[in-house]
Amino acid sequence: MPTSRIRRARIAGLAAVVILVVCCAASAGTSGVPVELALRILGSRVPLVGPLFRPGPALAARYDLESAEIIVLEVRLPRIVLGLLVGAGLSVTGACFQGLFRNPLADPYIIGASSGSALGASIGILLSASSGISFLAGPSSSVPLFAFVGAVVTVTFVYALAAADGRVSTDTFLLAGVVVGSFVWAVVSFLMVIAGEDLPKVVMWLMGSLSAKSWTHVAMAAPYVLAGIAALTAMGRGLNLIAMGEEPARYMGLDVERFKKAAIVIGSLITAAAVSASGLIGFIGLVVPHVARMLIGPDHRSLIPVSALGGAAFMVAADTIARVAIPPREIPVGIITAIAGAPFFFYLLRRRKRDGVF
Repeated sequence: MPTSRIRRARIAGLAAVVILVVCCAASAGTSGVPVELALRILGSRVPLVGPLFRPGPALAARYDLESAEIIVLEVRLPRIVLGLLVGAGLSVTGACFQGLFRNPLADPYIIGASSGSALGASIGILLSASSGISFLAGPSSSVPLFAFVGAVVTVTFVYALAAADGRVSTDTFLLAGVVVGSFVWAVVSFLMVIAGEDLPKVVMWLMGSLSAKSWTHVAMAAPYVLAGIAALTAMGRGLNLIAMGEEPARYMGLDVERFKKAAIVIGSLITAAAVSASGLIGFIGLVVPHVARMLIGPDHRSLIPVSALGGAAFMVAADTIARVAIPPREIPVGIITAIAGAPFFFYLLRRRKRDGVF
């Protein structure tokens, strides 16, 4: 395990990477904005230190500041902030579930949140095109709500199915999540068959994307993600205890059943909020917590916030690549995270198998 000094240095380095990725994301795109100008535009909006970052006369003479501010602040910044929230939320939930279920392959989608969210979004897309109801006519506002409700209802059903005598077996909960998820995915497949002209919309949502996201999506996801990350960070000691096993955790004074319920509810709400705003984006919640453990060790009191930083950086970097790889077209960011995440997870599997962990 790395020493405290090394851990602090790595956390500071990871925070610097997040800032660098955000600046690059604000600069890169079909309408390129120089990194220095993007940094100054972003910094000029930070309270107290904003005047220090205002673009000087030299930059004002070389570039169209008004257009650059619109591109950075109104087009790219909401997307970047949403990417930070989604990446941080999925990574933190993955770290929590891997410790809670004592399963290194656990991720935020293992308990049915992804399938429920996909079902809700599919229903929302089909209704928005055919119902004629004004509220449903704007898919950008109604689909995330349907996806959020679908995820929450599905996870609640999985929990009720697994609970017996007020207790939830971890193995039963995971098995119920897989079974219910498979059933819900079958319903989603049926909806795709009958979707007709709306099929491309459903497919694009399932592949995950931050395209055309606004501050409305940020406002919807931020309360759940930020409050959830703070709560799971505070629960780090309990996650450390339960990662050793439920019986040792009880002997150490932890109310295991209440703790599991709280962790599952918080993780489910974070996942539902993230997925409803961005669509299905895989591998972040599976891979990033393992990388965070390699950097700072298995202590959840530091693993949770470090996973948040790593997931935020990974998500924004992947979304930037998705925007600039084949302009003017845009690749769904879920494809980028899968292409980058799957080979790295294979490497982790081989390394841990070599070390005798698996």
